[in-house]
Amino acid sequence: MQSPLSRGSFLKTVKSGALTVGTFLGLASPIAAEVAAVSGADWVLLDLEHGGGGEEQVGATVVASGAYGVPTLVRVESSERIRIGRVLDAGAAGVMVPRLNSAAEVAEVTPHFAYPPLGDRGAATYNRAAQWGKDPAALDPAPKAACIIQIETLGALDEVDLIAALPGVDILFVGPLDLSFALGVPRDFANPKFQEALARVVVAAKAHGKVAGILASNAFGARKLVEQGFNFIAIGSDSTLLAAAITDSISEIKG
Repeated sequence: MQSPLSRGSFLKTVKSGALTVGTFLGLASPIAAEVAAVSGADWVLLDLEHGGGGEEQVGATVVASGAYGVPTLVRVESSERIRIGRVLDAGAAGVMVPRLNSAAEVAEVTPHFAYPPLGDRGAATYNRAAQWGKDPAALDPAPKAACIIQIETLGALDEVDLIAALPGVDILFVGPLDLSFALGVPRDFANPKFQEALARVVVAAKAHGKVAGILASNAFGARKLVEQGFNFIAIGSDSTLLAAAITDSISEIKG
């Protein structure tokens, strides 16, 4: 029986170090997820921190993108165990956790991805991740979803090597806007301070066999970031890509 669930395949892809490219979903529309999936995205990421939806959109998005073999990742609004557990139960193939400030904080989060005795994720079978009780193997203790930790605060940047060394962390994801503000160079992505910070993240990820990820506004910028060592790349979001396409088309018509 075909399933829209990743069942750990996305995590295996991440651990292989392969380049993957996806986009954020801020419109909270499963149809937008489906459009991204058929357009070639390797993954889609439903944003519950800054996007327009909530946990109620996760399940439908998982099914919409998963129908095309594209996993849904979710950025939760906080690092609470229940928030991570809820989206994992709904079938998320990976969870991005924002606004952490230290390796100690990250170490408190990683257990939320695994069932006891490896972690503290709550066990239940009547959910999508366990195929409504039809897949008891889904309760095996080992994590099946990617743990994506954002590096967007000065604290996280200072301890990025310690964070990368933690078991259970799979991807270090730079939030460019927040990190640039934290560094005192808002939106100045060419600033040496910002570029040095990017290099630190890439070095830490490579040193510990983890993946470095980042958000790029367009394909040109993304190619440069890949050259710098990032291989988990988000290209904008559904809303920004739509706005750019409409603007470009209208400008072309009107000259």
